[in-house]
Amino acid sequence: MAFSILPPHADHLRLHPVAPRLAAMFCLALLTASCALASFALACATPFAAFAVLAAAMLPLRPALLVVTSAWLVNQTIGFGALHYPVDGNTIAWGFAIGAAALLATAVSSAVLRTLPQGRTALALAVTLVAAYAAYELALLAATPLLGGEGAFTAAIVTRIGLTSAAWLAGLVAACEIVRLVDPDRRVMRSA
Repeated sequence: MAFSILPPHADHLRLHPVAPRLAAMFCLALLTASCALASFALACATPFAAFAVLAAAMLPLRPALLVVTSAWLVNQTIGFGALHYPVDGNTIAWGFAIGAAALLATAVSSAVLRTLPQGRTALALAVTLVAAYAAYELALLAATPLLGGEGAFTAAIVTRIGLTSAAWLAGLVAACEIVRLVDPDRRVMRSA
């Protein structure tokens, strides 16, 4: 019988940059810092689908949802506090719609990763990003009859934001791999 330090419900997790006991804190730190950077750089085009995939690839569903919620809160705080989003009902409602869409993308990411076979992590993450991004955009599109903003769903805009999400996911995975390679705790665990 093989010994695993991951809990049985975590067998679908694809990224392990740090020890399992540190995964939630590492993911929280990585995504909140990334969200702050993305919020200042991209404002309304924060790559929540990429964040959702990374969280689902590193954590079980419940902690992944909490981490993505934290990233969304960082985004909203920066938007209203530093970028001076208008404080009106429509903008606040869009903020909640974005948060709900990010959580839906996280749940979809978790479900897709559970159904895909282990191995070929890059392909699994790519497939998961497509599913998460579709869920995210469809959830936002569903809010447009109430909140307006249909013009933001042109093919060019949706494609640009999708490619931005793919680039962010690649960067986040690269950061995870760098941490995995240099993490002294993991090196000690491997040599033991």
